[in-house]
Amino acid sequence: MLARIKEFLGMEAKPTEEVASEQEVEKVAEEKPKPRIGYIHLSGCTGDVMSLSENYDILAPLLTEMVDVVYGQTLADVWDMPEMDLALVEGSVCLQDEHSIKELMEAREKAGLVVAFGSCAATGCFTRYSRGGQQAQPNHESFVPIADLVKVDCAIPGCPPSPEIIAKTVVAVINGDMDYLQPMIDLAGYTEAGGSDLQNKVVNQALCIGCGTCAMSCQTRALDMTNGRPELNEDRCVKCGVCYVQCPRSWWPADRINMDLGL
Repeated sequence: MLARIKEFLGMEAKPTEEVASEQEVEKVAEEKPKPRIGYIHLSGCTGDVMSLSENYDILAPLLTEMVDVVYGQTLADVWDMPEMDLALVEGSVCLQDEHSIKELMEAREKAGLVVAFGSCAATGCFTRYSRGGQQAQPNHESFVPIADLVKVDCAIPGCPPSPEIIAKTVVAVINGDMDYLQPMIDLAGYTEAGGSDLQNKVVNQALCIGCGTCAMSCQTRALDMTNGRPELNEDRCVKCGVCYVQCPRSWWPADRINMDLGL
């Protein structure tokens, strides 16, 4: 994955310890055309693209000066999907929807990097609870994270993601900030994330430090701090994965720590 980002930036892949200097990044930014960004909407509420397009005070420089938006529903007047450097895919994919599956496959073929944009694309989120029977398409009943069908390079969690994390993630990709991206790269193939994972993988492993970050980040208020530990209300949890990603003890880069310590 790191090599793919280096290739995307037009830089020769190097060992992790040979991280590009700021001068190299600036030189690439000057010489390389603006990255071509595409947006693909599958099954979801379109809340993610609203975070992308309606926060002009934060994202205006990103969308107008740093990248070219070349494809996307409501974002570009283009019918045929072009070649892209980065594809933001919103929504889980319905296995009964042939058009969505075809569009996802085409995005994987034409995009250098594919990002699961929002929790529906990354983990399935609330669409995991769908059982079919909708008035418009009663046969649509199976919704899965996009990583179940294609290779995903990075995931931006959130229901919806904040404009700040969108901007920081895209800028990190452009600049090749591997350390910042690593937790999201790791999340790309991890499609089971939610309050129960926080309990099993952090609290039950005696890793919780009681900081409350998980409860503060929960967008459905499914977590409360009780006796210094998160307590999950399963009726409110939509399995967006934000609590697990935001937890400072859920990602422990042992290899990088050992390398920095010279071990």
